[in-house]
Order: sequence, then C-alpha cells, then structure tokens
Amino acid sequence: MKMKMKIDDFRVHEGASVKLKKWATMVKPYYSSEEKYQKMLSDHVDQLSRLQELHYASNTKAVLLIFQGMDGAGKDGVIKHVMSGVNPQGCQVYSFKHPSAAELKHDFLWRTTRALPERGKIGIFNRSYYEEVLITRVHPGILKSEGVSDDVRPWKHRFRSIVDLERHLERNDTKIIKFFLHLSRAEQARRFLARIDDPEKNWKLSIDDIKERAYWKDYMTAYEECLGATSTKQSAWHIIPADDKLNARLIVSQIIIEVFQSFKMKYPKTSASRQKELKHIRKQLVTARDTSR
Repeated sequence: MKMKMKIDDFRVHEGASVKLKKWATMVKPYYSSEEKYQKMLSDHVDQLSRLQELHYASNTKAVLLIFQGMDGAGKDGVIKHVMSGVNPQGCQVYSFKHPSAAELKHDFLWRTTRALPERGKIGIFNRSYYEEVLITRVHPGILKSEGVSDDVRPWKHRFRSIVDLERHLERNDTKIIKFFLHLSRAEQARRFLARIDDPEKNWKLSIDDIKERAYWKDYMTAYEECLGATSTKQSAWHIIPADDKLNARLIVSQIIIEVFQSFKMKYPKTSASRQKELKHIRKQLVTARDTSR
C-alpha cells in the first residue's frame, strides 16, 4: 500500500535557510493503530526487498543512506526495522565513532570515503562525515586532534568539500539519500528515562549523553547551517519528525522506496548467446534427471 505522503514536505530545498523550530518533530500519524503500522511497515519492507534485489541485479547504481540526529533520535531503530528485509549481501552498515589515530592523519573525508558502497549495493552511514561539521563545531577543541588550530573555523570549507564530494558521487552513479531525524529535547529526555527504567537498555545511556544535552542549542545551530549549506537538488536532506518512532520509520521507508522506483530499473536482458547456453544447460539437466530415475 502506498502512503499518501509528499516527499517534498520533508525535503530541504537547495539554498534554503533552515530554522529547525519551524520544522515539526511530530506530525499526524500515517497509521491508525499499531496493527495498521505493522501492516504498512511489512509492506514497505517487502517492497524494499524486491527493489534491492532488482538494484543488485541491474548493478548500475550505488545507494548511500545517511542518518544523522541527536542521541536517542531513533537512528538504530529506523535502520533495524526499515532495512530488515534487505539481503545482507547487498547492504553494508557503518557506524562511525571517534576517529582512530591513523584516520586523524588524513583529511576529514578519508575514513568515510573508504566505506562508500559499490554499484549494486546499499551503504548505510549511521552518523557520517557530517559529524565533522557538527560535533567539531560544538566542541572545537576536537579540531586540535585533527591538526587544526583552535582559532580556525573551517565550516564553510568543509561544507564545500562535502557538496563537491556528493556531486562527484552523483555524477558517478551513487545516489545519496540523507535523513535528519528531528527529535524534540523533551522527547529525548523521555527516551533517556525509559533507558534507565529498562534494565535491557541501561547500556544505551551514559553520562556523556546527559552532558551533551547542555549543548542542545549549539547543536541545533550547527544542524541548521549544515542542512541549509549541504542540501542540493541531487542530494537533498530530509527532515524527519522523530518524536513518533513508528511514524518516522514509515516516512523514511516511503522516501527510500520512491527514490528506488525513480531509477526505473530492469533486470539485465538475456542475450541470444546466453539463451542458447541456458537451453543447453536445460537439456543436460533434463537428461540427467531422466537417467537417474
């Protein structure tokens, strides 16, 4: 079933000035009950499974999904539930943490560029090179470990490098779909409390998560400039209302489905010589089956 949803409602247009207070963290649910949600998500997962198989077989494009958001925004959950039906052979998930000593010796795009997906595959970045214009902006001291002076603010240069990279990738048949899971500060607090109350989720919360909440306004400012500076017609950001986890998953999956459908993919055509080969193989199999009876 196709959701009655306009992707444009969630897309950041190229050159737009982003004010996150004007973007909803909660919208009217596309599902009427949890049972309806399960049916809709299952349908989306089935569609994605078929599209991914066709994408793998056609082997003409690579797809990169980028997920960004504050702690607790639901990035892991979206990836887990939306991509649950995708063949693991055609999908690669990377979660980028603090860069290693070796990675710090290279430019800020080096470690993520090595993880880009091949043609026919889907790459998923759970956080990405965008951290280099987000957390490093909120905590500029991190730049010291990258060999960048404290008094240097390289944001505009990095924005340009990111846009140039993404345009290069688009020209070379890598489609980038970017999602910012837009969570309210109040909902983040509720989710953190839920992690404390559930022993099985205690491991997901640390004191550092709480410390970062003090920089909420700084992060929102950093995200606003980042989203506005790096959303292009070819590689647009989608701001996903994330206070309702179930709704966020449906919106994300519908966007991915529609992007895949826009590729107009087809299974590779079988050449005349290949058809002849297959007929020969068929004949051998039939003969072997008959003689084994």
